[in-house]
Amino acid sequence: MKKYLVLLFSLVLAAALLTGCGEDKPAAAPATTPPAAQTPAPTQTPPPAQPPAPTETPATTEAPAAETPAASAEIIGHIKVGTTSGSDVEILEKVIAVAKSKGLEVELIEFSDYVIPNTALAAKEIDLNSFQHIQFLEDFVAEKGTKLISIGNTYISPIGFFSNKIKSLDELKDGDTVVIPNDGSNGARSLILLAKAGFITLKPEAGLNATVFDITENRLNLKIVEVEASQTPAARDDAAIVAINNNFAQGVGLNPLTDSIYLESFDSPYVNVIAARPEDKDNPLYLKFVESYQSQEVADFIIERFKGATVPVFDYEKK
Repeated sequence: MKKYLVLLFSLVLAAALLTGCGEDKPAAAPATTPPAAQTPAPTQTPPPAQPPAPTETPATTEAPAAETPAASAEIIGHIKVGTTSGSDVEILEKVIAVAKSKGLEVELIEFSDYVIPNTALAAKEIDLNSFQHIQFLEDFVAEKGTKLISIGNTYISPIGFFSNKIKSLDELKDGDTVVIPNDGSNGARSLILLAKAGFITLKPEAGLNATVFDITENRLNLKIVEVEASQTPAARDDAAIVAINNNFAQGVGLNPLTDSIYLESFDSPYVNVIAARPEDKDNPLYLKFVESYQSQEVADFIIERFKGATVPVFDYEKK
């Protein structure tokens, strides 16, 4: 019995020992540093076959800034200048802009004929005028006894014959009507042109003062009618040919170079001028106006605008 008790005690003890060793506890893992987490490589999206072109933002190429007019100089004075309608107005508007940059304010007074600008100048209603050629001015002074002088040359514009009826002077017929300006200098100028074309003969001594009374031969018995210069463009529907001054021709859209059927040469003595009263020939404001007119800017404008039908006759750089 004692043996059995010892055996039982041994069995119980063995069972206890086995239970202690068989606990469901995981063995402690050795302390190892976990491997650093690997950053996943960036997903590389394959580039498109042809990357889209970037939207073109217009380069901030600054468009050439509109020419800012030069700041006006300090005003040194104000003058009134008379002229006649047509191309003279366009030219003088450019002169006015140049004069303003030099501090001179110019008021333009427009007249409808060739007489009033001179009478207004003599009466001191205006300070200067710019519309006439030197021969007209000299004739006006001689006829009216008015004292006016030229203080500067401007341009030359040939007078020409225009027609709504024929294409060439060769088409003139016996007894046809020819209209010319009724003032002495432009009337003479037209007659000299007609004589140069071979249709009339003038007394040699008549020169630049020729009139219809100086005609010694009229080959086609042409009827020569004189009208006020500003009215000559309107006569084209009635007469075979009409002599029209450049400014009035351009005033109705005619280009003397391309629309006339016979044109005066540019070496004629009919140079246009700026007129003043003799006592004002040295007036600094008036000389500033002459300087403005005879500027490169005005020369460039005349050449570009009138395409050779009007030519500056003062010093400028030819381009």
